[in-house]
Amino acid sequence: MTVSEVKGFGRQKGHTEIYRGSEYTVDFLPKIKLELVVSDAKAVEAVGVIVKTAKTGKIGDGKIFVSAVEEAIRIRTEEKGDSAV
Repeated sequence: MTVSEVKGFGRQKGHTEIYRGSEYTVDFLPKIKLELVVSDAKAVEAVGVIVKTAKTGKIGDGKIFVSAVEEAIRIRTEEKGDSAV
């Protein structure tokens, strides 16, 4: 799992701020990005936990993208597949 502090926007469209008397449009809002790699057997459960935990019912809850990982290799031990995850 990797957690990153990122900036972006969706339907919120950003906001305006006043700095030293000038108005600026801030298009990007601070967000958190989670990246998880799990075995196929745990994918549905992982998505369910994320939705249950992150859902507020308001704009900005985010999105989940599920994609295939072709191969996983642990460099230190050279394990491959599920054992590397």
